[in-house]
Amino acid sequence: MRKSNYLFVFLCGLSLQYGKAQEMPVVHDPVAIMENGRFHLFCTGLGISHFVSDDLKNWEKLDPVFKESPSWADEVVSDFRNHIWAPDVVHHNGLYYLYYSVSSFAKNTSAIGVATSKTLDPSSRDYKWTDHGIVIRSHPNRDLWNAIDPNIVFDENGLPWMGFGSFWNGLKLVRLDPSMTKIASPQQWHTLARRERSFGLADGNPGDAALEAPFIFQKNGWYYLFLSWDLCCRGEKSTYKVVVGRAKNVEGPFFDKEGKNLFHGGGSLLLEGNKNWYGAGHNSVYTFGGEDLMFFHAYDAGDGGRPKLKIEKLTWDENHWPNRIRLE
Repeated sequence: MRKSNYLFVFLCGLSLQYGKAQEMPVVHDPVAIMENGRFHLFCTGLGISHFVSDDLKNWEKLDPVFKESPSWADEVVSDFRNHIWAPDVVHHNGLYYLYYSVSSFAKNTSAIGVATSKTLDPSSRDYKWTDHGIVIRSHPNRDLWNAIDPNIVFDENGLPWMGFGSFWNGLKLVRLDPSMTKIASPQQWHTLARRERSFGLADGNPGDAALEAPFIFQKNGWYYLFLSWDLCCRGEKSTYKVVVGRAKNVEGPFFDKEGKNLFHGGGSLLLEGNKNWYGAGHNSVYTFGGEDLMFFHAYDAGDGGRPKLKIEKLTWDENHWPNRIRLE
């Protein structure tokens, strides 16, 4: 989401729509994973909000991941207050890795950190989040990218990469070293996607090239890059939407259905708002129970534009492109 316009805190709720119409939790930036048959949902919130479910319908709220701020965060962002954005979670070599964003509104005074735990189950004696500090950090007037919205993907050789970014000069991809806690050396960087940014803007300005929240999903021999365009976090004025491109190599280049490079502003529309939902975006995609599901948040026109969790089944056409999702 566009954190520069995120002026109020939305925490996750307690229930979920999936298949049937019912009240949905208030949430931003949802990601999910399964452990021992249970679904775990992490999202933006104080200390990173954490929920569990057995059926993707009924959810139990657990304690946040960080009851107290990570020790380094206040040095990066003076007004941090333990409000953590846009996590991502993966399981690798017996550990759960939880990446998260620390940032200051309307600035790229930002950093991505990571914590690990042997389990996601708080009742287990092995449950403990160990924070490993900063993976990558951006500085105003030095970097024309923003260190938020992490997403981890493994290439065909099993090597880890982190996509991330918001506004400025686009979304980035960087190789991680085998520890998954720092950038690999020598460094390998790529730009995943860009939109046109007005030339006259100062470096410290987020700009008008509104894109963020990369998520890479592997299927059908392709790497699919999902990303969000336009503005979130504005209630009824939210214009968030999801577009997609794909590549044969995780490093790109990524192209949309019309063959336009996402580096040059390409992106095929997958999801957008309507009269019932002002905008929809910041998605993640998983295969659960043999189905591909897309998690995202959308702004509920029937509830004052509050952001609600949505889960939709992702289907594919004969050319292996995801079919357009239309919200009810």
